[in-house]
Amino acid sequence: MAGFFDLTGQVALVTGAGQGIGAGIARRLHAAGARVAVFDRDGARAESVATGLEGLAIAGDVCSESQVTAAVRRTEEALGPLSILVNNAGITGRTDLSWNLGIDVVRSVFEVNVIGTFLFCKAVVSRMIARGQGRIVSVASIAGKEGNPTLLPYSASKAAVIALTKSLAKELAGRGDITVNAISPAVIRTQMLEGLTPSTVEYMIAKIPIGRTGTIDEVAALVHYQASPEAGFTTGQCYDISGGRAMY
Repeated sequence: MAGFFDLTGQVALVTGAGQGIGAGIARRLHAAGARVAVFDRDGARAESVATGLEGLAIAGDVCSESQVTAAVRRTEEALGPLSILVNNAGITGRTDLSWNLGIDVVRSVFEVNVIGTFLFCKAVVSRMIARGQGRIVSVASIAGKEGNPTLLPYSASKAAVIALTKSLAKELAGRGDITVNAISPAVIRTQMLEGLTPSTVEYMIAKIPIGRTGTIDEVAALVHYQASPEAGFTTGQCYDISGGRAMY
């Protein structure tokens, strides 16, 4: 893969990378030459992925500021200056009508999806500014643009991730070669789908003109571009990867 969005010498930290999309992104960035830290709340899964990449496994909670700060520090001590952050960790929460949900369900989804993303961004931004270089990519969702029924907390939290991306990108514009972007996947075939009701999954697939779920490799390829040096004139964007479901 060398020569195509080459990441040789770059250091990346990917959250929620113990499985699924996060693991696919970590593998893609490693294949492009990056040294990769795999952050996941499940230490065994993080270790399994990191071992295959000769990378660094870090077990932790994205909702804990102290653990997030420690993860960034540990990454730089072990691998070198952090230049790429991929905020992938996320949860869907319970699928149900919004008025049936307790505040604890809503709060837990926002804690992981929004606060977790904010904390990691906060932890890396000053380092990127000091070096004048960095790439931040956050995994949002098409649900954050359209709102999926029975997934109100998830949809609202991913809308917040999109807005966070745009705000931070504007704050960092002109402070060096630092970009902040997001992606909004539609249905991607991962283990996360197993936690949703069949009717919810069918609803989401039915809205995709291409008529299928996306793949982890397709998502990882899009993140790879956004994390590359060639993407220096692209910031504050949310790229759909939705099989034609959204075109705005």
